[in-house]
Amino acid sequence: MLFNSFEFLLFFPIVCIIYYLIPSNRWRNLFLLAASYYFYMCWKPVYALLLLSSTAITFAASILMDRYRNRAKLFLVLSLVTNLAILFFFKYYNFAADNIRALMSMAGIAINIPEFKVLLPVGISFYIFQALGYSIDVYRKDVQTEKNFFTYALFVSFFPQLVAGPIERSTNLLQQFHEKKIFDGRRAIEGTTLMLWGYFLKLVIADRCAISVDYVYNNMDGQTALPCLIASCLFCFQLYGDFAGYSFIATGCAKIMGFSLMDNFRRPYFFSVSVQDFWRRNHISLTTWFMDYIYYPMVGTSSNIYWWCFCMFFTFFVSGFWHGAAWTYVLSFTIFGIYLVICVLKDKRQRQFEKRHNLKKKEWWLWLNRAVTFFLVMIALVFFRANSSHDGFSCLSSIFSSTYFAHFDGGLNIVRSFFVILLLFIVEFAIEYKKIKVNEQNHFKLYTIASALLFASIIVFGVFDGGQFIYFQF
Repeated sequence: MLFNSFEFLLFFPIVCIIYYLIPSNRWRNLFLLAASYYFYMCWKPVYALLLLSSTAITFAASILMDRYRNRAKLFLVLSLVTNLAILFFFKYYNFAADNIRALMSMAGIAINIPEFKVLLPVGISFYIFQALGYSIDVYRKDVQTEKNFFTYALFVSFFPQLVAGPIERSTNLLQQFHEKKIFDGRRAIEGTTLMLWGYFLKLVIADRCAISVDYVYNNMDGQTALPCLIASCLFCFQLYGDFAGYSFIATGCAKIMGFSLMDNFRRPYFFSVSVQDFWRRNHISLTTWFMDYIYYPMVGTSSNIYWWCFCMFFTFFVSGFWHGAAWTYVLSFTIFGIYLVICVLKDKRQRQFEKRHNLKKKEWWLWLNRAVTFFLVMIALVFFRANSSHDGFSCLSSIFSSTYFAHFDGGLNIVRSFFVILLLFIVEFAIEYKKIKVNEQNHFKLYTIASALLFASIIVFGVFDGGQFIYFQF
């Protein structure tokens, strides 16, 4: 069995309802743990053993680190190596084998490396990184060691964010499983609205844009500038709607049950004024994970700006591999790494230029920066969507060198796509500029109206035969 986007409408609310029918906090946690494992086993039951193995390894390592502080580094290394070995085997082994064979073949050496036909476990990168983050936090003494295995297992496998994030921190989520949750009507309507917003992003924005994006990117030969430009633009919103949609569904579902997950998106595509700002707003849980556990430890106490740049580039290069065993992902995040290095090097001069010409508070300058940022992000994401590196370069070649702006089929869907993107912009503009203020008097009314409008928009504009969420494959 494989969940599609529409079937989440059934699973998530049902779990929320049953959760509040259970009186004891202990039994609630056990129910959530069982629901989480059932949820994960719906893809392939045997892969629940991988989830359990990662959980058991990091739990045992944390207990040993807490008990034997003089050997804590050894247990941390064992936890990291074991979990990363699991991740490597299932996600990267065949990719590495293919590339080694190709490299040896270029050198005239025939080498036989066996391949294993295994399906990529859904969400494996998310739960392994969440578990490893806990191990590192225990080693750093940032969090108290969890002694209850079932509570810790629930932290790793918490079903709303298990397969596609946000990647939670033990300092935020773990302690919440010890708190008794009482039903709160205000919180429930906020969570319901967040879930409907997530479904709107997925079913109305992402799956609508995907129709035109797939048409172009799956038939790249002979495509000209206009189709490639439009499809690349729409893919930005497909990716945002798909991934942010899931994050809002997860956050809303958790909120209904009384849990607070971290914000994963803050309107990155319309309102980011630089690539740095984009990554402060986009996929925040992963960005901060890489910054806290890779970038900052690498930088250390160094004040050398060029070392900062190298660490930033390396961090995003690794992030490319995290996203998948394909050079397209590595190319995409290598471009982002280059962008960020340029941002760091020009930051001081840009601030001086803006101060000299008093540009910081001028709206036209703000929107110009936002437009440039969107274009740069769109170019980097061409490789993220491309079926191969060759297709990615072909798309960029068409955008920048083709002089023939031909139309392509599916014009009505493009019009619909840009219409729903306009709706998205209106909502996010109101949120970004705080045009709507929620208070005690209008709280219920505003959230009820918002939920009704979102539900109506989903019914009218939604695409209900779309595929699974993009980030399930990571």
